[in-house]
Amino acid sequence: MNQKQSIIEKTFAGDEIDTADLEQINRFTRRKLGADEVFCFSVILCDNEIDRDFERFPRASLDALAPMFTGKTGVFDHSTQAKNQSARIYRTEVIADDARVAVPGSDEAYACLKAWAYMVKSPGNEDLILEIDAGIKKEVSVGCAVARITCSICGADQKQNPCAHRKAERYSEVLCYHELHSPTDAYEWSFVAVPAQKNAGVTKNYPMHYVQAHQCCNCGTDEIRKAGEEYLGNLRREMLRLGAAAHPGLDRGILEEVGKSMNVTQLKAFAEGFRGVAAQNLPCPQLAPVRDAAAQTDSQFKI
Repeated sequence: MNQKQSIIEKTFAGDEIDTADLEQINRFTRRKLGADEVFCFSVILCDNEIDRDFERFPRASLDALAPMFTGKTGVFDHSTQAKNQSARIYRTEVIADDARVAVPGSDEAYACLKAWAYMVKSPGNEDLILEIDAGIKKEVSVGCAVARITCSICGADQKQNPCAHRKAERYSEVLCYHELHSPTDAYEWSFVAVPAQKNAGVTKNYPMHYVQAHQCCNCGTDEIRKAGEEYLGNLRREMLRLGAAAHPGLDRGILEEVGKSMNVTQLKAFAEGFRGVAAQNLPCPQLAPVRDAAAQTDSQFKI
């Protein structure tokens, strides 16, 4: 799935870390670290709102994911290379806001999975720590697996008995999206430029029909043209992200140049092709669920 509320809410300069935090951090270290050796920060990993991929975690899934993410490493762009490890989660908590609902028309209160992570203060981490403090590095995406994916319209399990309803479509004015149930594993969390979840980065998403109706119109308003440009930009970034996951050795600069000349249909076609390869290469959540009968039992997503 791809969600949007991954803001870094507070940081610790070392002398502000309390004893309880340090004790939890040292559960994962080879030797006991002092408060002056670590840098800590908190992030929102995911929540129970509908994300940009028209998927969402129910509250029960957030509760199940919380202990799974404790101890998980933080990387960049879901890269599985060890050199990209940057931080580790030492504590998690599901936080609810009873004053708002997760989905309009539902009675489920908004909730998010918050995590506290640490990294070692070292010359190699100085720039990253500065970028976190400055708010440059703040959006994150999580990698996990779930056992069931159900349709919000009919409740059909998309792994066992896929229905004909399509995400993002409306049926009798009711929006279709998929709910991700029964998490089975949490792999990692990543710093990313454009996360899937709305509360983790991008704040606007324009439907395909909106862009197709206006993308070739030179007489429309500036707002409409900007909307189309923003949508195309998001598609290009998604295509590049999936291309990097599917083919790590592919020259990003060349792919970026090629992407500039693609239209909406071409970008979506390339992204979908890369998505299938990436789903086989990386054990990460929020890539499109596999619907083949012989597919493995854990659906994988990037959020």
